[in-house]
Amino acid sequence: MAFAVHLNMEKCTGCNNCVVACPVNALELHTVDPVTKDKIYKVVGGKAIILDVKSELCAGCGVCVEACPYGVIKLKGHWEAGSKPFVEVVTE
Repeated sequence: MAFAVHLNMEKCTGCNNCVVACPVNALELHTVDPVTKDKIYKVVGGKAIILDVKSELCAGCGVCVEACPYGVIKLKGHWEAGSKPFVEVVTE
């Protein structure tokens, strides 16, 4: 069974705690422009707009969940070796 990574971007402040804590570098507070390959960072009014989850790297360990002081990230389901997460972003 696969697991899911739920992100509530309404709560994200861009503090970077989850990115620093991730042992496999699966999280980034930016996305990459597909044409120029430039990194795009977006924090508006103290809220992060982009949190990129590299599903091919995510191990489902939950370290990012514990590192986030705002409850932005939640893991749901059961992780099994070789499974890749489904990523759901909530922007209420």
